[in-house]
Amino acid sequence: NFELQTSNFKLRTSNFKLLNSMRRQTTRHILMIRPANFGFNEETAANNAFQSRDERLRPEEIRKHAIREFDGFVERLRAAGVHVIVAADSAKPVKPDAVFPNNWATFHQEGFLVTYPMFAPVRRRERRRQVIDTVLREGFHSDHRVNLEFNEKFNRFLEGTGSIIFDHQHRLAYACLSPRTDADLLDELCQLLEYDKVVFHAQDGNGQDIYHTNVMMALGETFVVICLDTVRDPQERRMLEQKFRDTQKEIVEISLAQMNAFAGNMLQIRNDRDETLLVMSEQAYRALTPEQIQTLERHTRLLYSPIDTIETYGGGSARCMIAEVFLPEKEV
Repeated sequence: NFELQTSNFKLRTSNFKLLNSMRRQTTRHILMIRPANFGFNEETAANNAFQSRDERLRPEEIRKHAIREFDGFVERLRAAGVHVIVAADSAKPVKPDAVFPNNWATFHQEGFLVTYPMFAPVRRRERRRQVIDTVLREGFHSDHRVNLEFNEKFNRFLEGTGSIIFDHQHRLAYACLSPRTDADLLDELCQLLEYDKVVFHAQDGNGQDIYHTNVMMALGETFVVICLDTVRDPQERRMLEQKFRDTQKEIVEISLAQMNAFAGNMLQIRNDRDETLLVMSEQAYRALTPEQIQTLERHTRLLYSPIDTIETYGGGSARCMIAEVFLPEKEV
């Protein structure tokens, strides 16, 4: 199936391939999923060291807190002029991580809509046609659908923009390898999208593989926030630093402690005034030093919101809650 899709979609080149100078790194259109049954997920905790089982709250209290945090986050984004497409999670079947749609779908400028294979079986329930239809009804269209989820039966996983940090302007796909990020599958996707992969290894302070690239790295138009201390191999670290220099990204380095406070889990987007915003959680913002804030504010405006419950029990933060929509808009 994948080979057939690849041969068919290569035909798009003459009509859809954009010049690098025309490609956008940021968008003002984003998808977010309002959770119905948010909670601690035992399956994802197997390799997500950012999750915590805090028993001070009962499951129903966790669910209510998560909904309040989600609604407050959406309100702040919309007040800043961001187009937020909100899809409601379905109550059944229960999907404790539905608030993190970036792991199962990406929406690309050439009209590609890619759905991904997920490590945890319970998370595979999140891939719903109703959510995709909600996006398309907002005035977007997709000519090319890429289904990668069949790789789950081969235990090959690639979890969207959790696994991959796209540099759209330079056609690069950064990824730290882990049980959730398969190097060969990444290579197949990059061949299809005509991107070059940049793979490396990253470990936390306990020597455990970092489960998603987007908790240790965030890429903006002119900067990169990254915990380089997680990249233990000196050659891989030098390779990354050279890539950032070659693509003119100022490096804002964060510590392991700051990464654990989700200071690497940020996303740059745009608003309706064409201003860029760097979106993060309140915890992430508080973890930054005044010097780091000053550096980032030279590049972009900072926006943050409190999402402590979602971070604690879900092991993900602001970037994980956002799926960017780059799809072409329908002609009126």
